[in-house]
Amino acid sequence: MKLSDHIKATYDDQYKTTSIAWRNITARNKALNIQELSKHIQFQNVLEVGAGEGSILQWLSKWDFCKDLNCVEISESGIAEIKNKNIPNLHEITLFDGYHLPFQDQQFDLVICSHVREHVEHERLLLREIRRVSKYQIFEVPIDFSFYVDRKINHFMSYGHINIYTPALFRFLLQTESLNKISDRCILYDEAVWEIIYKDNPQGWWLNKFKRFVLNTFPYLKGIKPNSYAILTEQTEKTVTIF
Repeated sequence: MKLSDHIKATYDDQYKTTSIAWRNITARNKALNIQELSKHIQFQNVLEVGAGEGSILQWLSKWDFCKDLNCVEISESGIAEIKNKNIPNLHEITLFDGYHLPFQDQQFDLVICSHVREHVEHERLLLREIRRVSKYQIFEVPIDFSFYVDRKINHFMSYGHINIYTPALFRFLLQTESLNKISDRCILYDEAVWEIIYKDNPQGWWLNKFKRFVLNTFPYLKGIKPNSYAILTEQTEKTVTIF
């Protein structure tokens, strides 16, 4: 199995015209989520799958999260941007085909896969490779679900989002691939992110502020429709049997 040619071509140039400010702010929040989920675990080596242009790795290196950081990425422009950053703790940067990780079984203590799964055509194939090469895994996905999500296909495709999740649906996916939850977080974006999103839409900013108040007041609702969902998992020998 390989990445579709048209998708590969789309992502090859993805990071040449990307907003630096936006990616830097959101990457910092993603890196904070990684730290918070795994604060009681020490990792000797870490691999990020789908590293984009390296902003998450840059924050993790700055905070000395791990001395041995590594990454794989499908985008040639992303690889070029990562190399330009000269990230101190980043050792290996690999262009890969989207599905096959060129590493040994359990080679890494931790694999990070943040805001990648929603872009993947054959998500279970990549998930099995991640499980194969790692002891622990941290995933973060956007929560795009709504009851009429099919009415917004063009919107989500403009971001390359071809998979839609809720926290529960994402946990279902992980558990059926023998990954056990250790800890998780239902995340609402902070003020800095929303200021960028709604800079020209004050009415939308206030509506979102009300939504955040409601979700923070009722944790059950926050567990259904946060802005994003992050989870730390580990391998388990338990397998789900069909029929």
